[in-house]
Amino acid sequence: MKKVYASFIFTALLASNVVTAKVDQRFVEENGLNIPVGVKNANITKEVFNKVITDVETIYVPIVSAKGGKLVVNRNWDDGTVNAYASRSGNTWNVAMFGGLARHETVTPDGFALVVCHELGHHIGGAPKIRYNTWASNEGQSDYFSSLKCLRRYFEFDDNVAVVAALNVPVAVQKACDEAHPNILDAAICKRSAMAGKSVGDLFVALSRGRAIEFSTPDRTVVTRTNDAHPAAQCRLDTYFAGALCEVDKEEDVSNTNVNTGTCTTANGQKIGLRPLCWYKP
Repeated sequence: MKKVYASFIFTALLASNVVTAKVDQRFVEENGLNIPVGVKNANITKEVFNKVITDVETIYVPIVSAKGGKLVVNRNWDDGTVNAYASRSGNTWNVAMFGGLARHETVTPDGFALVVCHELGHHIGGAPKIRYNTWASNEGQSDYFSSLKCLRRYFEFDDNVAVVAALNVPVAVQKACDEAHPNILDAAICKRSAMAGKSVGDLFVALSRGRAIEFSTPDRTVVTRTNDAHPAAQCRLDTYFAGALCEVDKEEDVSNTNVNTGTCTTANGQKIGLRPLCWYKP
């Protein structure tokens, strides 16, 4: 009888996990930080907040529609929550963006765009998916998708060479992007995407009060099983950088079942731009 009861409890817990996973996928762990409208050190205004979201929607509403979903981005500018969420309700694929996150002092407009891309990535970022979840790409894959595909589309028609010239891009990032992308325009997008990743990486550090992260100090952790949860801040920065470096074209879509499709993997013969082993087990 005890074994039957234990089995029932275990099954119920799994079911509970399934429901929870389907409710929402958040950008960072829950935190008590609340940043109200009017804070003075924000990099993003309400106008920029809305423009970034509109620009991403313009690109991805038809793409999501072709995949059978209706993309709805909820714009909660007045809400001071420092987070973002993705959820589904039937064919409605929701993304919730909050002004509190946009107003954090570490978040740049490009960094905010990356967050929108990440939440979108839960819906269309491909494999690996979260265990016990039928729709959501896991956290690491959503990070990877954001710079591998989404930001490349978002930045595509900007003068990225000029934008990057105004950024303080580390020499190591410049060199790596130039080597990975011989085309100067592709290299500029790589550098810009990397710096967007640094913006939100610094947000993770600020929220966790952890150690500073740098492109020159990659996470050396090697997982024994793919981690579906939020990786450490350095690992997430490494993932954004890897997505930016990957040579695979943004037009080559990812797959919901095959981790090699549309990505950089050793199985495909690539050596750079691979998902970092600090969260991903090939």
